[in-house]
Amino acid sequence: EQRIAKMKSFAAAVSAMMATSAMAFAPSSTTTQSSSALSAMPDRMWDKMVDPSERSKSLPWLPRPINLDGSMVGDVGFDPFYLSSIPKNFAGFLQPPSWEETEGIPTLYWMREAELKHGRVAMLAWFGWLATDGAFGFPLRFPGDIYSVESIPNAYNAHNILVDQGSMAFLLVCVGLIEFCTGAALVQVSKGELDREAGDFGLDPLQFLKGKSEADVKRMMTRELLNGRLAMLAFSAVATQSALGESSQNFPYF
Repeated sequence: EQRIAKMKSFAAAVSAMMATSAMAFAPSSTTTQSSSALSAMPDRMWDKMVDPSERSKSLPWLPRPINLDGSMVGDVGFDPFYLSSIPKNFAGFLQPPSWEETEGIPTLYWMREAELKHGRVAMLAWFGWLATDGAFGFPLRFPGDIYSVESIPNAYNAHNILVDQGSMAFLLVCVGLIEFCTGAALVQVSKGELDREAGDFGLDPLQFLKGKSEADVKRMMTRELLNGRLAMLAFSAVATQSALGESSQNFPYF
């Protein structure tokens, strides 16, 4: 009888184990509810910011930013933070939206405008920094004792000295006027009244682009953009190096 009882107990245990195993492969209500919850979730913004079928040319381990398709001059797909993919109307930085309705300025247009402006300023700034410090054989300064080497020993100290002299007020007025004029062009763009490429102000006094083919124009635009990017790095480097100590404030900064 004991043997029979043990066999019955063993059979019951085997049956329980088989039932448990079968339940593991059966669909559960929890799984169904989870699937329903996932399908009900809204689309992620990330899905609209990248092209998952293509890799970035400059960062091949990352998907290509959706707006960087290579059609714009100098576009190599470099945007590791995907800032160019963030949908935003930047016209509000120029005038309050409550003033009037406009078509707006898309993110990529605004960023290319800013990149070109910063690059152009950096090219002038890097050349000016080195020129005033005599990097090209002699210090290039404005005439007058207040701008001489005796009054302003180097470019690193020029800002504070010129602020004390009051000369920076005139520069501030000039910069404000330029910003106002360039901002007016962007307002026209946001209204749809001006069709222009980002950063194009039609400024070509030496007629470098006159009579050039479209390929030549794009090559010149690419050169300007690449030199501007390099100048931003170069100006940051010379300013940082000059700030390390008095011994590195004069050319060649080491």
